Amino acid sequence: MKKADIAEKLNMSRTTLNRLLELDAPPHYERAKSGSLLDGYEGAIAAMLDKDPNVAATVILERLRPLGYQGGITILKERVRDMRATLKAARSYQRTTYLPGELSQFDWWHTGAMIPVGKNKCRQAMGLVATLPHSAAHATVFSFSRTTADFTAGVLGCFERFGGVTHAAVTDNEGCIVKPRRGGPARLVDDVAALFGHLALRPVVLRPRFPEGKGQDERTVGYLETSFLPLREFDSLADLQHQHDEWAHSVAYQRFHRRVGGRVQDAFDVERTFLRPLPDPLPSVEARLEARVMKDAFVRVLGCDYSVPPGLAGRRVQIAASPRELVVTLEGREIARHTRSYVPCDVVLDPLHAAMLRRSRDSRAQTQTSDVTIAPVDLARYDRAIGVS
Repeated sequence: MKKADIAEKLNMSRTTLNRLLELDAPPHYERAKSGSLLDGYEGAIAAMLDKDPNVAATVILERLRPLGYQGGITILKERVRDMRATLKAARSYQRTTYLPGELSQFDWWHTGAMIPVGKNKCRQAMGLVATLPHSAAHATVFSFSRTTADFTAGVLGCFERFGGVTHAAVTDNEGCIVKPRRGGPARLVDDVAALFGHLALRPVVLRPRFPEGKGQDERTVGYLETSFLPLREFDSLADLQHQHDEWAHSVAYQRFHRRVGGRVQDAFDVERTFLRPLPDPLPSVEARLEARVMKDAFVRVLGCDYSVPPGLAGRRVQIAASPRELVVTLEGREIARHTRSYVPCDVVLDPLHAAMLRRSRDSRAQTQTSDVTIAPVDLARYDRAIGVS
């Protein structure tokens, strides 16, 4: 349409029409901003949120009053909510750099792989994954549970595979690592504290629900799930461990890592020279337990019954349980040694103990069913011993 026809149809002047046609968007009314009572206090609020991202708005209000803030809590809550989300997003995606040998990160990996343990039973394998953030090198030690003994054995096994120890280690608030607490600093479980002290390893315990604190290890677990597990089968836990260790050095360490800027193996060769040597001898990480011998000459340990020599019913014995074997001692003397069983409610019987128990039962039965002939006692020998005729 011509401008004249448009102006006539809309009943407006040609000048107004020309001005409207030059606009990039339709005109609209916008009220000038009058400002907010919080203007000028964003820097103070941001500093408080940076120190504690979860600080309550009421606490922030207390700190702002002495600074001159006269507004209410409602607008403060809205502003804090928006700023908290922005700061958390920025903190989650910031890039962190680490010196070689400075830090290692540990996390449990629920593999989902069902491993045969014997007697038509299977159990899910768990993996303790350790990652060196500087070089992206990793090591994994597998187990069937997440106890303190599994964690300490896994930590030592990972450092053995690295060939040295870092200066600090980042861990979660797992119950097998940290004692129960309600506020205050985290305290390591005694066995974990003893191992860290022996290795001169500084613990860094993350606050709850903060996976970003070990982001490199989280990415390593995701890499293992997509690149190692698919299309694999495992006959035993040892087979799983062997396949992983072989794959890690032949595939994972040979890949190009974008953040590292080169092959993982090349970066790890450099970082290995910064690791502290392992102590010699290595600390013991076996689970130390105590149990009472049952009447049938068995001790129940970690859900399974293990045989001991008969005749010890009611005695308390000491048990050292490693991932592969279980040793029973009595007053410092070894009385039984068994291969560790992971079959639920399993009964582990040593053939020697079975033969001893069978002989003991036969002797007891013979004593109860047969008359025992006892030679007559010569009481006169006591008189002769003291010279009385």
